[in-house]
Amino acid sequence: MWSNLPLFPARASTLAGHVDALYFLLVAVTAFFTILIAALILIFAIRFRKQKHPVAKQIHGSNALELTWTIIPLGISMIFFVWGAAIYFTETRPPKDSMEVYVVAKQWMWKFEHTEGQREIDELHVPEGRDVRLIMTSQDVIHSFFVPAFRVKADVLPGRYTSTWFHATKPGRYHLFCSQYCGTAHSSMVGWVVVMTPGAYQQWASTGTDGSLASTGEKYFQQYGCSTCHRSDSQGRGPNLVGIFGKPVLLDDGRTVVADESYIRESILNPEAKVVSGFKPIMPTFQGQIDEEGLVALVAYIKGLGNGMANPPMPVNNPEKAPYPVPPKPEASQATPSAK
Repeated sequence: MWSNLPLFPARASTLAGHVDALYFLLVAVTAFFTILIAALILIFAIRFRKQKHPVAKQIHGSNALELTWTIIPLGISMIFFVWGAAIYFTETRPPKDSMEVYVVAKQWMWKFEHTEGQREIDELHVPEGRDVRLIMTSQDVIHSFFVPAFRVKADVLPGRYTSTWFHATKPGRYHLFCSQYCGTAHSSMVGWVVVMTPGAYQQWASTGTDGSLASTGEKYFQQYGCSTCHRSDSQGRGPNLVGIFGKPVLLDDGRTVVADESYIRESILNPEAKVVSGFKPIMPTFQGQIDEEGLVALVAYIKGLGNGMANPPMPVNNPEKAPYPVPPKPEASQATPSAK
C-alpha cells in the first residue's frame, strides 16, 4: 500500500506495526480536533457577530461543560500515554536469548562486532525471525542508531553502553542512519541492515572469522595481566569474575549494583568508581591503553565466563608478580583491528 510513498518506510519488524498504529491514532485525533476547533471558530464568528448581537451578554459557566472538556481530553491523553509506555517498555526490554551484536559508532561510520567473530563496517547482517540485541557505544560524540523500516531509534553515547533490539520479519536491505548531528560529515554516516533467511545467514556467518569475540577478549585478558588478580579460585587480589555477569555486586560503600556491560566497562577504565566489598582499590586504570573495540572484546569474554561461552582465567601462582601488570598493547595480528 505504501510502497510508492517514499516518506513512509516499509514495515520490516515486529515493532513497526505497533508504532504505526499509535502514530496514525495521533494523526487522526489531531486532525479531528483541528477541524472541530476551526469549524467552531467559524460558526461562532458568524453566529455571534457584532451586527447580529450589538450588545454583549454575560454567559455563565456550566459545570457539565467544564467536566466534559476536561475528562474527554484527559481520557484521550491517557490512551496515548499507556499505549506509548507499552511500546517503550517493549523496545527497551530485549527478549532473553537474543542474538547480541556490539556496535561502536565513530565519526563517521558504524562498526559492528558479532559474538561469533564477524566484523562489519556500515553494514550489519542479521537473520530473519530472530531477536537481535544491539549493545552500543560511541568512540567520540553522541550518535543515534536509526533504522526507519524497523521503527527503531536509540542514542549511542560515549563513555557508556546503551542498547536496543529488533526482530526483523522480511529479508532485504534496509537503510541505517545516524539521526543525531555528529559533525561535518554527519549526513554521510549511513549504512545498511541486511536481513537474510536463516540458512543464508548461517552460510554467511560460517566464513571469514578469526575466532569469537570472547576469544579475542581472552587474549586481552591474559596480555593485560588481568588473570594475575582475577583468579578463578577466588584467591586473587581482585574479585572472581566467573559467573559474575548479570548478578548483584556488593560494593564497599554498601551499595549493590548489577554487573552489566556498563559496570564491566567502568570497572576497567575507572576501577575506583565502584570497589567490590572485601577488596582494596589497587587496580590501575586502563584508560587510554585499550580502545573501544578492545573493551567490547573484554566485556564479551567476561560475560561468557561461567556459562560455557569462555574459559575461566587460569590461576597465576607467582606471589612476587606485581598486581595488574600492563604489557605493551597486543600486536596488530592479535588486537581488534580499527578501520580508521
